[in-house]
Amino acid sequence: MVQALADASKYPPSVCEVQEKILALKRERNAVILAHNYQVPDIQDIADFVGDSLGLSYQAQKTGADVIVFCGVHFMAETAKIINPDKTVLLPDLGAGCSLSDSCPAEHLAAYLKRNPGLYVVAYINCSAAVKALSDVICTSGNAVKIVQSVPADREILFVPDQNLGQWVIQKTGRPMRLWPGNCYVHIQFTQSTLFKLKRQYPDAKLVAHPECTNTIRQMADHVCSTEGMVKFCRESPAGTFIIATESGIIHRLKKEVPGKQFVAGPTDTCACNNCQFMKRITIENTYQSLLKMRPQIELDEAVRQRAYIPIKRMLDVSAN
Repeated sequence: MVQALADASKYPPSVCEVQEKILALKRERNAVILAHNYQVPDIQDIADFVGDSLGLSYQAQKTGADVIVFCGVHFMAETAKIINPDKTVLLPDLGAGCSLSDSCPAEHLAAYLKRNPGLYVVAYINCSAAVKALSDVICTSGNAVKIVQSVPADREILFVPDQNLGQWVIQKTGRPMRLWPGNCYVHIQFTQSTLFKLKRQYPDAKLVAHPECTNTIRQMADHVCSTEGMVKFCRESPAGTFIIATESGIIHRLKKEVPGKQFVAGPTDTCACNNCQFMKRITIENTYQSLLKMRPQIELDEAVRQRAYIPIKRMLDVSAN
């Protein structure tokens, strides 16, 4: 399960002390700690589960915990609440938002759908509960191709909110779609020039990119996949070195789960790696304070929650076939 005490030598005593307090409170509150792949190492190392947002929400559902501490961003904690309405869901910092989710306000989508009736809305999970409630089916970066392929051929698709992921799905499926003009500010910062320099430095390395990256980066990549796909690809590939074009937090998990290989964070024009300012708002200290004070809690209008659950359930039904 948890590795904080075993890994104590990696952290200063002050951090270890907070980790131990969190673990004690976790037992007292019957809580489960979920950490997204992009979280900082000291949080990943005390989490019960580390993964992508949807997978984490379903892990929480299986545990029987009363409290979910979601170390991620706001839409992820909302997803956990949609799926687990009877559990208390804590997000250590309500300011942990998402540029991609924010690029598609629910009221703007509702107005667009009113002007363009009959569209079938495929929504990437990186969106608000209110946007999910307006959608026909949800997808993840790992199952987006399969979900789009399942949409009836006579329906015109609107893909929201990530235009880069949507473009990649069009390329994979040949299915025309309208694309919402949204993006993740982290993934669009990778550039050809910086990655070419890194490839020259590591000529045998495989470049692995997230589909939220721009088309130019995806075309450079040896493999394009979700964060969960990255772990699988790097584990199974015979290559020894990998350049990772996604948020740098995934490097910690890769080093732990795929030992003996080298992982290099993809740089941008301004820094040697790529961090999400929103993900990094979650810290070991505010995680402790959140569990101690049992706030901030995620609350959803029940009608919105129920509507948002329908397209998630539809995705799961499609994915199971």
